[in-house]
Amino acid sequence: MKKSPKSAKFFASHWSAFLQQFKNLHLHGDRFVMLTVAGLINAFGVSVFLYPVNLYDSGISGTAMLLAQITPDWCSLSLILLLLNVPLFLFGLKRQGVQFTIYAVYSVFIYSLGAWLIQGPLPLDVSISSPLAGTDLLLCALFGGLISGVGSGLAIRGGGAMDGMEVMAVIFARKLGMTVGTFVMSYNVVLYILAGLLRSSWILPLYSIIAYAVGLKVVDFVIEGIDRSKAALIVTRNPDAICRALGEAFGTGMTCIPAQGGFSHEEMTIVYFVVNRFQISRMKDIVHDLDDRAYITISEVADVFKLNQDKLSQKVDNQPLLPRRK
Repeated sequence: MKKSPKSAKFFASHWSAFLQQFKNLHLHGDRFVMLTVAGLINAFGVSVFLYPVNLYDSGISGTAMLLAQITPDWCSLSLILLLLNVPLFLFGLKRQGVQFTIYAVYSVFIYSLGAWLIQGPLPLDVSISSPLAGTDLLLCALFGGLISGVGSGLAIRGGGAMDGMEVMAVIFARKLGMTVGTFVMSYNVVLYILAGLLRSSWILPLYSIIAYAVGLKVVDFVIEGIDRSKAALIVTRNPDAICRALGEAFGTGMTCIPAQGGFSHEEMTIVYFVVNRFQISRMKDIVHDLDDRAYITISEVADVFKLNQDKLSQKVDNQPLLPRRK
């Protein structure tokens, strides 16, 4: 049976785009180092604290743990992790990109390898209890969630992922009329209900929810850091003096955006300035000392990507901050 010209053209265009992504691919060795550390940390948290006492991780990792408990012994956790996650990452290749897919598959491979080492060759008995927390379900849930959350957060910071759940959510959530967050939460609810039914115990799923909640907070902490930045939007009539004062006080740059008052139609400037939470009070004092009518809003910033500040300051030193209005 011959392919139609349209299908051949469709395949050729997608294959060409795929090859172009490989041509422009830039992989970084330091990312693989971070992903290796992330995978080993995640494997330690899951294999030493959660899996021995029949608690469950979230997403595809939790599904793999449940399947490993109800399938024959040759279906190990490490094998099921690869069988479930890798196809999902490959399925999402077009949407997520080649670089992310390579990093994510590598992360899962290291996670799977670490789980196999801990449950096999290494001299650790994780068959009936945690070698560090025993059978204390609360300790296992807390530390399992904390440590695996660190691993998952590091994987995301390294440009990959430790679980194919997010990829599945991005692909299927819109088709089901759901948000990504709702899809992930619904999947985990179904997972924990199935675990309770199959294991004839609701204690283990309830403790697993504790591990999930702890891991979720730790992932946010690792990705965003303890000291989240704040973005200040300063609407002012005296931008030059304010920019110079803020630059001298904090040693950072800022962005100026021409604006106009919606009621007064007076020409003004919006100064966009990123600070940490400890600098907000001083920033407000500096601004209001120079312009007591300045309007300031503060919002959260998830992450900041910037040039080397020393090089940037050398380029802009002694240059006017704004063109003078006539």
